[in-house]
Amino acid sequence: MTEQSRSPALDWLDAAAEDRAARHVDRVLRPRPAHDRVIDLASNDYLGLGRHPEVIEGAVEATRRWGAGSTGSRLVTGTTSDHSALESELAEFTGTPAALVFSSGYTANLGAVVALSGRGSLIVSDGGSHASLVDACRLSRARVVVVDRGDVAAVARALAGRTEERALVVTDSVYSADGHLAPLLALHGASRAHGAVLLVDEAHGLGVRGTGGRGLVDEVGLARFEDVVVTATLSKALGSQGGVVLASERVREHLIDTARTFIFDTGLAPSSVGAARSALAVLRREPERARRVLEVAEHLAAVTGADRPRSAVVSVILGDPSRAASAAARCAELGLRVGCFRPPSVPEGTARLRLTARADISDADLARASEVLARVLEEHGHRLTDSSAYLGSTGASRSAASAGASTGVHS
Repeated sequence: MTEQSRSPALDWLDAAAEDRAARHVDRVLRPRPAHDRVIDLASNDYLGLGRHPEVIEGAVEATRRWGAGSTGSRLVTGTTSDHSALESELAEFTGTPAALVFSSGYTANLGAVVALSGRGSLIVSDGGSHASLVDACRLSRARVVVVDRGDVAAVARALAGRTEERALVVTDSVYSADGHLAPLLALHGASRAHGAVLLVDEAHGLGVRGTGGRGLVDEVGLARFEDVVVTATLSKALGSQGGVVLASERVREHLIDTARTFIFDTGLAPSSVGAARSALAVLRREPERARRVLEVAEHLAAVTGADRPRSAVVSVILGDPSRAASAAARCAELGLRVGCFRPPSVPEGTARLRLTARADISDADLARASEVLARVLEEHGHRLTDSSAYLGSTGASRSAASAGASTGVHS
């Protein structure tokens, strides 16, 4: 950059960058090659469908039929017969009445929350909600009350004391940073008792929880309640791209007319639609993939001394962000890719390695990953447990799949 082109109006960026570096929360983009020998426990491709031949062929075939892009917004030229078919298939699979596909899980959350709230309404937001829900609350123009994660009593108090006519409670079903489950039945009970709608983000539940991966909402029996609205992403367990809102027909019709991220955004690309449809077909045929994910997660938790998981996510808290970053870098040196979550993605003092289980990991790779994790965590002073007996009971060595995974901050 030349002196003439440089502007002092942006000099504050230098101080901000120095501050992030001093706190060890600066980020770096690291492009990965198409093929490498690194074992991946960082991506959200929980079911191993992102590179499945049928899923790739679904994307290719849809591209040949429709072209590279959807050509416009969903309300103009961006809706194909494949979009409609995907919506029907997702609704049927999850047990919900209707579905509406968005270009991402992020836009699905923004569109649904804003369209179902607005001025003169109240949003009660779980403190563990994903950043997309946090941003949706900020954009909604509603009054927002943030409660501690999973605090049902606080939700009930906020709803009971409201003066607004409408209210919306928002939460993740599976908290993305540590994989713990939200108390959905209790949250729905509190919401229904006070005339509120419960919106649940199933980004990390779909494909992992519930019978054959139908999600936690279906697992606890809330899928067909009209006062429960579900959002999800197609980019994690289904290995594609895009988002969806699963709800009643009249909620779907309302979103088509009012959700700005649906109305003014270009429709999801045909390739992503085709890939998601094929991934859903594979999951229907091979429901054991969902079970395998949880088996692998249990194995990883036992190796690292983490809490026994209830989802694909295993969180190994190291505390200091520089320590977490160092451990992640050391894993990479030894051929293992892991996630590294630092503030503001997680609370101060809880920087961690975030491991995501995969249904398609081979027994050999799982064993090697376990060796690397044990070595790196010991090098970084993390106490490990003798888990050999526990490992034998998880069934992680029986891979049906191989034989044939961040929170936001309210302010």
